[in-house]
Amino acid sequence: MNSADLAIGVDVGGTRIKAGLVDRAGHLVESSGRDSPGRLTDPAEAVEATVGVVHALLRRLDRATAIVGVGVGVAGFVDGDQGEVVFAPHLAWRNEPLAEVLRARLGLPVVVDNDANAAAWGELRFGAGRGVRHLVMVTLGTGIGGALVVDGQLWRGAGGLAGEFGHMVVVPQGRACECGNHGCWEQYASGSVLRRSGRAILRGGGPRASALLGLCGEDADRLSGQDVTSAARAGDPAALEAIEEVGGWLGVGLANLAGALDPSGFVVGGGVSEAGELLLVPARAALAAQLPGRGYRPLPWVRAAALGAQAGVVGAADLVRHRQRSPSDRM
Repeated sequence: MNSADLAIGVDVGGTRIKAGLVDRAGHLVESSGRDSPGRLTDPAEAVEATVGVVHALLRRLDRATAIVGVGVGVAGFVDGDQGEVVFAPHLAWRNEPLAEVLRARLGLPVVVDNDANAAAWGELRFGAGRGVRHLVMVTLGTGIGGALVVDGQLWRGAGGLAGEFGHMVVVPQGRACECGNHGCWEQYASGSVLRRSGRAILRGGGPRASALLGLCGEDADRLSGQDVTSAARAGDPAALEAIEEVGGWLGVGLANLAGALDPSGFVVGGGVSEAGELLLVPARAALAAQLPGRGYRPLPWVRAAALGAQAGVVGAADLVRHRQRSPSDRM
């Protein structure tokens, strides 16, 4: 393989940092990852963790291999032009000049963008959004990320911060959110919600908790959203109920976005999307039931990300390659 075809993509989430070596066709050649240090730690620790997953990949390469650069998607408000993480609700970064810091540490070209923008770019180029001119990407992880594709290009908004759909309020005075508001969408449809619901089932005890107990060693605090998804796939009624509730709230938010943006469809990614149709069936039903003007307008389709949980990694790698070709293009 021509080394000029290779770029590194990094997806920095609230619970996990993933990285991959990606070729020009969007294929993941190598991968690495580690747990995220979390939002309450020193910002420098999050930088060290990000550098660490990149170095883990670089160590596997021949020294003569050249890398186009490193693309980084971050779960937060990112000024993509400056490579600055303005605010990350689930990480410690505040006004962090991340691109500049990583360039100095890695000695490679670095592009930093919002993680959902990176995922949307990956799906637009290589996945479920290929050939679609107007779509919305929604990523369900620790929180909810979002991105807009308008006329085949990422739309970042006037300040580069568009797409923070997870923080639109769906329940006034509802659950407290890390962003400082109450009732945000991500407090009702995200991996954090699945984890919270599963732990509540465990603490309630009784037959409803039996399938989940074995997944966390009978320690409710160890239960993850992925555990709930695994139990749902195995047919556990309580876990299925939790997934369906998240799917329903997902559909409520999609209906709001459809009314405002009128996309052809939605691509749903992030770790929670691994639940597949268990999540998307109730989401489509809620979207159809609450779409403004339903019956008189096209119903947007809802698809799982074709690249799965790696959409952000693949998209981030391709973004740095794209920026290297078109340094003045900020889309």
